[in-house]
Amino acid sequence: MDGDNQTTITEFLLLGLSGKAEQEEVLFGLFLGMYLVTITGNFLIILAISCDPHLHTPMYFFLANLSSVDICFSSVTVPKMLVNHIVGSKSISYIECMTQIYFFITFPNMDGFLLSVMAYDRYVAICCPLHYTMIMRPRLCILLVAISWVITNLHALLHTLLIVQLTFCSHNAIHHFFCDPYPIMELSCSDTFINDLMVFTVGGVVFLTPFTCIIISYAYIFSNVLKMPSVCGIQKALSTCGSHLTVVSLFYGAILGIYMRPSSSYSVQDTVATVIFTVVTPMLNPFIYSLRNQDMKGALRKVIL
Repeated sequence: MDGDNQTTITEFLLLGLSGKAEQEEVLFGLFLGMYLVTITGNFLIILAISCDPHLHTPMYFFLANLSSVDICFSSVTVPKMLVNHIVGSKSISYIECMTQIYFFITFPNMDGFLLSVMAYDRYVAICCPLHYTMIMRPRLCILLVAISWVITNLHALLHTLLIVQLTFCSHNAIHHFFCDPYPIMELSCSDTFINDLMVFTVGGVVFLTPFTCIIISYAYIFSNVLKMPSVCGIQKALSTCGSHLTVVSLFYGAILGIYMRPSSSYSVQDTVATVIFTVVTPMLNPFIYSLRNQDMKGALRKVIL
């Protein structure tokens, strides 16, 4: 690259998750299978919600958006790794890497905001059932999703521009299967203090604000549920939240353990947790939301059959 980009390299090398050829073959098959399941499962969720008028409600509107984001999220990292394996190359251009970083930051943040909005939707449905349709109007639902997209894209743009300003000298090998921001910053021969500071400040706010909203929403939900007179009512209320809480636990459990700390402490072992929320969680979401939901099961059955 030229001096304007402050780097002397034009590409990075994605070393993958294993240095052994036989293990790479197994990982290729595993990632290909999980990616196909992710795309198929989330697409069926979107199709079922679109085709069934009974599912045209705020809860399923947000779920359809979550499935769309999960498809995009998986498509940011996995296809490049699969293509590189097929063509026998480990390289990714500088521009491709920066683009991958931008969208890699955008879609997980969008997942977090959608999970927060879905928690608020459950709060209104359980704690204010008589006012649900008045509060969760279509205009409000669209506005919440639109604001989430604006915030996540601005956040991704900030961190990507900061990484572009870093100087990369000679080392360009990344011990990962995609351009993860932390391994990229470790390769830089310039100071990453500002990058780390932005992760802890702006990044912390963007990550933890939705998480805090989820905690507050469920605090109100559980306090309201405990006041219900019948056990049946309690079970019904909790059953609508179980799937969402499972997804939240998987998503935030992995992401907080990896990225809310200095880039210098990033280790190869963290790639396992990264795989969980970049590949496994988007794949499991359709199953989690459909297995215990009779309405979704019925809609999926109509689409498939």
